[in-house]
Amino acid sequence: MPDLPDDRDRPGTPDLPDDPNSPGTPDLPDDPNGFDTPSRPAGPPAGPGRTRERTAVPETLPAPSAAPAGVIHDIGYRHYDGVRLGRAHAAAALTLHTLRGVFGLGRPARSKIIPFALATIMMFPTVVSIGVMALIKREPIISYTGYAVTMQVVLAIFLAAQSPYTVAPDLRFRVLPLYLSRPVRLVDYVGAKVAAMTAAMFLILAVPLTVLFVGELVIDPPGPAHTSGYLTALAGAVVLAVMLSCLGVAIASFTPRRGLGVAAVIAFYLLTSAISGALAAMLESVNDYTAAAWAWVINPFFLVDAAVQVGLLGAKASGPTTYPAGADVVVTILAVVALIALSVTALILRYRKAASR
Repeated sequence: MPDLPDDRDRPGTPDLPDDPNSPGTPDLPDDPNGFDTPSRPAGPPAGPGRTRERTAVPETLPAPSAAPAGVIHDIGYRHYDGVRLGRAHAAAALTLHTLRGVFGLGRPARSKIIPFALATIMMFPTVVSIGVMALIKREPIISYTGYAVTMQVVLAIFLAAQSPYTVAPDLRFRVLPLYLSRPVRLVDYVGAKVAAMTAAMFLILAVPLTVLFVGELVIDPPGPAHTSGYLTALAGAVVLAVMLSCLGVAIASFTPRRGLGVAAVIAFYLLTSAISGALAAMLESVNDYTAAAWAWVINPFFLVDAAVQVGLLGAKASGPTTYPAGADVVVTILAVVALIALSVTALILRYRKAASR
């Protein structure tokens, strides 16, 4: 007779421990038929008309993985393989940038007030002269060669107000070594600054002269056109712009503060003009007109007039009296050249020291 299976071997019957009094006795199933039922979470007891609800157990989300350290991100830098325009193009770009800044172009609106206001004042004699020519058909009331001497105060203010802009910001923020990295060199940098200021000074003086000459040709007053006077005035404007720009930029480069640069340049003009006028008047009072003629050329405006317009091109003197004549003209020309050379040398030495910091 075969052995009957033990009840514990039947499927669905829970295993009972050998000792029912031993710890760890499993809970009996709720199903009276002996089948296991899923365990239920603890909850309030079921009352009349109330069933026990199962509570969904939220799934455990995996923890976010930390970002790997030391990742190099590609932000788009590429090597430049195009045409490199070189040193000359860099110097020309610096010159154009400085020239635009002198007139306030590309800068806030308040930076345009002074240069354009002074340029407008420079046009007043031209407008008045053209109006007089149109009304009474006579020659211009202001001579071409005497325009710069007559408007020297306005030109001096423009030089004092704008020349510090060309040098002060670079010195103040110490960005000169960035310019001189490559391909711009020290000579290129100094040349660009002086060229920009020279172009600005020439434009503010040449535009009124050109407008006056065109107005004379259009109105056609009696007598021949003053073409020689216009060309002589343009030649004097070129030399005057070069000399004043070199002096103004050189003086302004010794301080990184624009306010101090403005004060230094205007003080130079006031000092030279005051000494020139006072000394010449004192010498003329004792009838020493030869020495008085030399005293007038202490003023840079009279110096260029004496050396270029009168000495080289034979124009009429625009100063109060005569200038040194004969062989002394060579001395005035050499004085102009010496002032330009000394100013450029001072600029190079100043920027060489600034670039070495």
